[in-house]
Amino acid sequence: MNIAFPTLMREFGISTNVVQWITSIYLLAISVVVPISAALKSSFKTKSLFLAANLLFMIGLLTDALAPAFPVILLGRVIQGIGTGIALPLMFNIIMEQVPKSRVGMMMGVGNLITGIAPALGPTFGGIVVNTLGWRWIFYFLLPLLLISLCLGRWGIEQKSVIRKVSIDKLSFTAIAVFFAGMIFGFSNLSTGQWQIVASAIVIALISLLALIWRSNLITQPLLNLQLLLNHTFAAYALGFFLIQLISLGNAFLLSNHIQLVNGKTALVAGLTVLPAGFAGAIMGPIGGTMLDKYGARRPILAGVSLMAVEGLSFAIFARHLSVVMIAFVYILYMGGMGMTLGNVMTAALTHLQPGQVLQGNAILNTIQQFSGAVGTSLTSAIVAASQAQMGSKGPLPTAIGTQHAYLFLLILNVIIIGLFVKFAEGKKE
Repeated sequence: MNIAFPTLMREFGISTNVVQWITSIYLLAISVVVPISAALKSSFKTKSLFLAANLLFMIGLLTDALAPAFPVILLGRVIQGIGTGIALPLMFNIIMEQVPKSRVGMMMGVGNLITGIAPALGPTFGGIVVNTLGWRWIFYFLLPLLLISLCLGRWGIEQKSVIRKVSIDKLSFTAIAVFFAGMIFGFSNLSTGQWQIVASAIVIALISLLALIWRSNLITQPLLNLQLLLNHTFAAYALGFFLIQLISLGNAFLLSNHIQLVNGKTALVAGLTVLPAGFAGAIMGPIGGTMLDKYGARRPILAGVSLMAVEGLSFAIFARHLSVVMIAFVYILYMGGMGMTLGNVMTAALTHLQPGQVLQGNAILNTIQQFSGAVGTSLTSAIVAASQAQMGSKGPLPTAIGTQHAYLFLLILNVIIIGLFVKFAEGKKE
């Protein structure tokens, strides 16, 4: 949807900080639903959850495709987010339950390429559709895919786990909802410069987090078992996973913005520019997972994050001077590296937990994944907006300088990731 932002801003007469809620509210809905995924998985049949997720997403698509006003689009995105919040952790739970241990790394790579490659393939799809048929067809085109998915799920999903009803603690759920709403609202308003609103929202979010921790320590079945983060290795992998996803969504925003506003290209060209990188990531996901199965997590993860750093360094130094062809080449390196890394980080994190903790660990990682995406888009857009405000223009030069500063920030995060995995990522023990 990011690539359709300029079109939607013109059609509905809205500003940048308003239109970005199309992404932020979707990620907020996912972030609120994912923490209850462990309880849902225990309480309901896997196939029933899958069907519910698909139907909700289809309802959201139709709502957006037919939306007469911008608030209706946001409603549709919330419904889609609820469906995704159910489906996303379900995919990884099915892999962990049904795939032989010797192939878990490879299949987690396949699973993660779906979420990790989306920022590369999405702009291509969106750019082609927006430039040929209009933005509403972004939603119409997805309906047949959802119907195919629905049929495949009814045919292929098996029930492997025992159904055991788990109640959802209402106070914990409220604290989670307020935490994510406050954090995403605060970060989404960074680009407006309204620091009092930003600070107030983040303070409310942090108070809610403290309330969640307090409540979780009082009950026997916490909604999110935050005690797992006392496992230092799991916590390190979780932090790395958060930073990788933050960089990923920040990258997607910066590239689309840069190609259109600095290089002066259309949404279609922007989409086609990042398309080869999507294929690179798709190929390297399963390859990286196979490397993990054979050698352990250390080699593929460190190789992947190093490739990601090459892209960050290139843009931090040369952002104003890169042609579209060079952007495409550098982004291929980045997506190949991320494809090698993302699934392996998640797999390695979960293997450091006891079997009975995997559901909760998966819920924590998927929650982190969505929250970090919202933070990444908001932080990078705020850095670009700050540069534009300082120079009093939204033209190519201020945007290019802002992009360069944002990539420098992402590069620093990448260096932190490398340091984390140098310390915690392990090779395969003989």
